Amino acid sequence: MELGEDDLMEILKIFEQSKFEFLHLEQGELKLSVGKTGYAAPAPTAPPVVAPLAAMAPAAPAAAGGAPWGKGATAAPAASAPSVAPVADGLVAVPSPMVGKFYAQPSPADPPYVSVGSQVEVGGTLGLVEVMKVFTSVQADMAGTVEQILVKDGQSVEYGQTLFLMRPAT
Repeated sequence: MELGEDDLMEILKIFEQSKFEFLHLEQGELKLSVGKTGYAAPAPTAPPVVAPLAAMAPAAPAAAGGAPWGKGATAAPAASAPSVAPVADGLVAVPSPMVGKFYAQPSPADPPYVSVGSQVEVGGTLGLVEVMKVFTSVQADMAGTVEQILVKDGQSVEYGQTLFLMRPAT
């Protein structure tokens, strides 16, 4: 099955409405990689066709949902990320939003998003979790300081697994 322009526009519309921040799609000779504004994706193994999402698809209202693609693509509700949980000594656990592989930096040549002692703001990216070439940011739900990083770059993680311990800003 070959994807036409209408198919690609529908995929981009679904992606834009999803919580995903990066999409890499390969079908035959077609290679498409898109990311949402302000998102730096890990370097792919082969050079993809990259275009800003805003330039390829018209703006659509945001909606919660995943972005499955391929034959019969439809939007599916995404599981909500586990909430931040307090732990001992006033630290707060930051859990993995999904099962996948954790990445500490956008690409192997880039520095990590955060290190122990990093000050982060609400919504700041702490790392990425990848599953099936779809990358989801692990974001800070509060301002504070990264006290511990409990996973290594490239490590497989589980949904809800604690990835970081943070000390809330005072």
